Amino acid sequence: MSTSLIAQQALWLDPFQPLADAVQAQLAAGGLTVCPVSTLEELQEKLASADLLVVRLGDNIELLQELQALTSTLGFSIPIVCRVERRHLELVGAAMRQGALHVLPADDLSVTAWQAVGALRNADQTPARPASKLVRPPRSVVYVDPASQHLFALAQRVAMANVTALIEGPTGAGKEVLARVLHESSDRARGPFVALNCAALPEHLIEDMLFGHEKGAFTGAHKEHHGMFEQAQGGTLFLDEIAEMPIHLQAKLLRILQERQIVRLGGERPIDLDVRLVVATNKDLRAAIAAREFREDLYFRISTFKLRVPPLRERPGDILPLVARLLARHANNNRVMRINAQAQACLQAYGWPGNVRELENVVLRALVLCTEEVITPAHLMFDDAMPATYPTPPAVLSALPVIPVTTAAPVLQSAEAFYAAPLPDFLKIDAGWNAEAMLATAPSAQAASLQAAVKSNEHQLIMAAIQSTFSRIEAAHKLGISPRTLRYKLAKLKGPVPMSAVD
Repeated sequence: MSTSLIAQQALWLDPFQPLADAVQAQLAAGGLTVCPVSTLEELQEKLASADLLVVRLGDNIELLQELQALTSTLGFSIPIVCRVERRHLELVGAAMRQGALHVLPADDLSVTAWQAVGALRNADQTPARPASKLVRPPRSVVYVDPASQHLFALAQRVAMANVTALIEGPTGAGKEVLARVLHESSDRARGPFVALNCAALPEHLIEDMLFGHEKGAFTGAHKEHHGMFEQAQGGTLFLDEIAEMPIHLQAKLLRILQERQIVRLGGERPIDLDVRLVVATNKDLRAAIAAREFREDLYFRISTFKLRVPPLRERPGDILPLVARLLARHANNNRVMRINAQAQACLQAYGWPGNVRELENVVLRALVLCTEEVITPAHLMFDDAMPATYPTPPAVLSALPVIPVTTAAPVLQSAEAFYAAPLPDFLKIDAGWNAEAMLATAPSAQAASLQAAVKSNEHQLIMAAIQSTFSRIEAAHKLGISPRTLRYKLAKLKGPVPMSAVD
């Protein structure tokens, strides 16, 4: 052991049992200096000094995968040895396939076993230290969840390859954010980043926006115009919603990618391009090809490397860090806001069909509704009730009370007219209506589901705003939603609507 583990420094990650001093001394005597850690966060701080990582697994290999994502994100390639319980020896094959250097029983700390590890480590030619400085996500980007960290690490490699990239993912998940990461992580970072949403412009304008035109090319073309391809020279051109590009422009785009040249509208002189193209879509391009809505040859040209941005519900570790970032960005007058545990549970349990964009809307509404420094579940207004496909954790159900809906005010069954009038702070109108008090006193046993709780809280806030004014326009403004959205929500309420909502 003394010859096979010379100068080896290992980070020893064991979330289940501290490393005994005697074992640590035994390993040190053989040349393996061990630094025990109990969390990934603690391990991350000490990665720069490690030649070897030793991790103890539970009943699956998730911790190994998280550790690999972390080291990859930070630019390290350090061999990993896994320790598994004897009752879970079926994990040996899975860990080796995942890329572990070696797997040992967790209780095997013999000299012979670690001699074998030392021999394998010495035979491994992978450098433990990164070749360059640590690469971390920019401060403007939140990639905390292991899935996001893995995506960022992959994006780093794609960025340096300078290939055309296709980013897939649902609306609002952060595809343009990832495109900017590709740009800022490449050798084109000093060049321009130019973005165009192909679904945002009429068909006759997209061609001019992309390729530009010469003076006199058409009526009103009083001077030459450089299109986005030219504006992105030396940098990156990002085309969002590429599936919405008209089919005839797809043919032109294919030719540009093949020849790396463009010709302005009304022009004859080809212009050489030095542009990296990144495209994104929220649609299944294979299905679009089958429906003859997208060219197959263009698909193969733009999908040199595909990156998938997971929906927010698949990266729950990003939710609260994103909320913190959004609160810091949008809070006015230097307000320092925090979220209590119940509100955090609501945010993490919700399915987020609108992804990060919907999360930002919920945060903005909470800032409008919250007059104190603590955001509670009463301040959270979601666009939709939680779908049944996103089960609510039992801990959330037991912690979150349901607020009973009162209908004591005179009511009408429908309300259509809007009248503008000043709206005071509805949280201070009725001293008896207090969201904090209602949350504290309502019986939690009535919490049948988080969906019911969210609907109940939303109903209470809407009713309080409406009962305090004759103006639904101002009520909607105070609630942080449009009058149309308020009308839609009132129509969905099965209970009656207060008379003050209409007259």
